[in-house]
Amino acid sequence: MEWWNRITVDPKVCHGKACIAGTRVMVSVVLDNLANGASADEIIQSYPSLSREDIQAAVSYAAELTRERVVMMPA
Repeated sequence: MEWWNRITVDPKVCHGKACIAGTRVMVSVVLDNLANGASADEIIQSYPSLSREDIQAAVSYAAELTRERVVMMPA
């Protein structure tokens, strides 16, 4: 998945947060929905401007971030 074709970061859109290209839907919103058990179809129903490929791009983007950053876990 070439997520970089579907994810944009623009300081003028959503305060520079990563968004699905051509929308104001932040990647974090997509990921939060998935984490809360929403299906791709449910997300698309809530955000009709998104496609399955956009949702997959959000997941791929998040996977890339986990390779670059470590979050300390509570003991």
